[in-house]
Amino acid sequence: MPELPEVQTTVDGLNKTVKGRKILDVWTDYRSGFHAGKDNIKNPAFFKTFKKQILGTKIIGAKRRGKNVLIELSNNKTILVHMKMTGHLLFGKFVKENNKWTSAEKGPLTNSFNHFLHLVLELSGGKELALSDMRKFAKVTLIDTGKYEKDKELAHLGPDALELTFPKFKELIKKEVRPIKQVLIDQEILAGVGNIYSDEALWLAGIHPRSKPICIPDNYLKKLFGAMKKVLRKGINFGGDSMSDYRNIYGKPGKFQQKHNAYRKTGEGCNKLRCKGKIKRDRFGGRSAHFCPVHQRRFT
Repeated sequence: MPELPEVQTTVDGLNKTVKGRKILDVWTDYRSGFHAGKDNIKNPAFFKTFKKQILGTKIIGAKRRGKNVLIELSNNKTILVHMKMTGHLLFGKFVKENNKWTSAEKGPLTNSFNHFLHLVLELSGGKELALSDMRKFAKVTLIDTGKYEKDKELAHLGPDALELTFPKFKELIKKEVRPIKQVLIDQEILAGVGNIYSDEALWLAGIHPRSKPICIPDNYLKKLFGAMKKVLRKGINFGGDSMSDYRNIYGKPGKFQQKHNAYRKTGEGCNKLRCKGKIKRDRFGGRSAHFCPVHQRRFT
């Protein structure tokens, strides 16, 4: 699932490409009886309202809240996109044949990861904004601009992981008895961190993923706080992580997967200087954790 760096990379790309463009038409083949009555475009009735409200509007710009992309429109409405497991937004020229959209341009957009187009916004200037979503888990809805903290889609989220101060970070997690790995990826505690960047931050801070936050000394908490910010910024600098499906809006992969020290490195030697450990994989709380059992201390 795209995490904070992938979403921020997407938002940065949107602000360079679609800002100021008008929405001329909207197409989707998302439709599911399971979503009947729900406020997302997989519900055909909601899609009709969605389409009516966004047609003819101008894109003011894009923002990020946790793992959510927020595309603000000129009518004080915002398109919210949560990319979920395999979704990513693409910008370029696409054509529709036999009710299926494909890239009209040679290059990265023709990559197989970018072929699963289920939402297309036709924009002024002869370009499109499309959502590729192989497993059809992505969520797209419409919310009021500027009322994000009260909106049901976003109100449950904790503070953004990059905007957090250390005192607030300590306050949020110090009382927790769940393993630190589970706490870091809980979006109601802090927003934006998932499996990849939690593994990398814990490796860098030297903390075992099963450590209990209430037992972690303050000096290690500070290490974790700094490590979390460092790996998130590094993820943004490298254009996100494309070990799985994620691609940026030009259809290109990010490069952070080339910088992993722990995530999906099971059985490989630890990269920490003078550490002789090997990366292990553990599973608890329904999620996996990758870590070095030698230099990552367990606090319980």
